[in-house]
Amino acid sequence: MDWKLEVVVVPVSDVDRATRFYAEQVGFVVDHDTRIDDDTHIVQLTPPGSACSIVVGAGIVESTPGSAKGLQLVVSDIEAARAELVERGVETGPIVHYDGADQVEGRGEAWNSFIYFSDPDGNSWAVQERPAVDAG
Repeated sequence: MDWKLEVVVVPVSDVDRATRFYAEQVGFVVDHDTRIDDDTHIVQLTPPGSACSIVVGAGIVESTPGSAKGLQLVVSDIEAARAELVERGVETGPIVHYDGADQVEGRGEAWNSFIYFSDPDGNSWAVQERPAVDAG
């Protein structure tokens, strides 16, 4: 049996602001934006090419806005990903890699290049470059 991660809830203080950030600045696709009642608002967004989505909303979790730390995306080109985020106005750190236990600026070897950003509430994201898959 396959067990697939479908949704990760990201706690936010302002659903509309978070939706704009993730859709317009980060580039996630809005799958649905549903208001169930005055207290419940659910927005599901999916990163391009991902099988897993995030949900931001009101009335769905009791977690503190900004408490999601260490969310991670993978991309095939870390430099292009960083340029896209910066162009869209996302405050993004430099490309870094691990040198032993320390992170230092610059690209690393396969699986060892990262950038970091946070949403307006402080939920933090890592973006990791993964090696291209050989189609041969």
